[in-house]
Amino acid sequence: MSDASPRYYYKGNRLKQLRAFCALVKFGSLGRAADALFLSQPAVSLQLSALEKELEQPLLERAGRSLRVTREGQALYELARPLVEGIDGIGAALHTALSGQDTGELNIAAGESTILHLLPALVQAFRERHPAVHVHLHNVTGRDGLALVRSDQVDLAIGSMLEVPPDIAYEAVYQFDPMLIAPLGHPLADRADIRLEDLSPYGLILPPKRLSTWRLVDLVFQQRRVPYTIALEVGGWEVIKQYVAMGLGISIVTGFCLSPQDHERLVVRNLRAYFPQRSYGVVVRKGRLLGPHARRFADLVKPGLFTRTHTEPGHSER
Repeated sequence: MSDASPRYYYKGNRLKQLRAFCALVKFGSLGRAADALFLSQPAVSLQLSALEKELEQPLLERAGRSLRVTREGQALYELARPLVEGIDGIGAALHTALSGQDTGELNIAAGESTILHLLPALVQAFRERHPAVHVHLHNVTGRDGLALVRSDQVDLAIGSMLEVPPDIAYEAVYQFDPMLIAPLGHPLADRADIRLEDLSPYGLILPPKRLSTWRLVDLVFQQRRVPYTIALEVGGWEVIKQYVAMGLGISIVTGFCLSPQDHERLVVRNLRAYFPQRSYGVVVRKGRLLGPHARRFADLVKPGLFTRTHTEPGHSER
């Protein structure tokens, strides 16, 4: 038998091999990958070995009990994952096309303030165009939102990122100024030009330390060597605005969360001279092949947002 037969055998099973390889990279262990594929561990291991033999490249290596992707494996993963996901989703896509109905699900992760202030108009526009699509907004923040993106439990996330991990693509769309808010009658209300040092005597009400807003505020004060105190830590701009209005402290919030009614009950001053603007945009797992509903929603956020490949690094906030 010629050498062509085994090579043809490998290529004939390439999809299975790539699916096994992608599962191994995604789950990081042979056992979890086998469970996800409903295969035995030896079967998954053999598929990986066949793929490495055919490509003549080391793709994965053991790191204790887990698996670590090699440089060659990472390059293959970025190429193979969209192909595997596209093939695996072709049945649902064909069913939708043949049924002539724009049905299905769209899952979006976002923080509470983003859901309250940024998403309503976008969700309304999407629902008007695609009324049969079920939209699920997952109210999460920070690491929890990224975890949903990484595990493909959501199609995309809408939010702000200060640091963009290497496996995430972030496309900034909106820019908002940092705003000081204080209760009516506060001593800062009479100051036309507020300096960062002027905030020191007053306790700040900020989101929890695990969130990027707290880290950004802390960084600015530390860099300028200006002392500050924390009066309260509490999550959610709406709660923070209410506590500030009650006179329990002052805060630094993102401008998009302030309504005309807030300007009637709060002292509001722009702090862009000291704090950077915050960007908000679309967050996806790098290399993911977005479904039609996710692409349509992204186009509502910004037309043509994903006409270029979203496997390129996203823009981090400066």
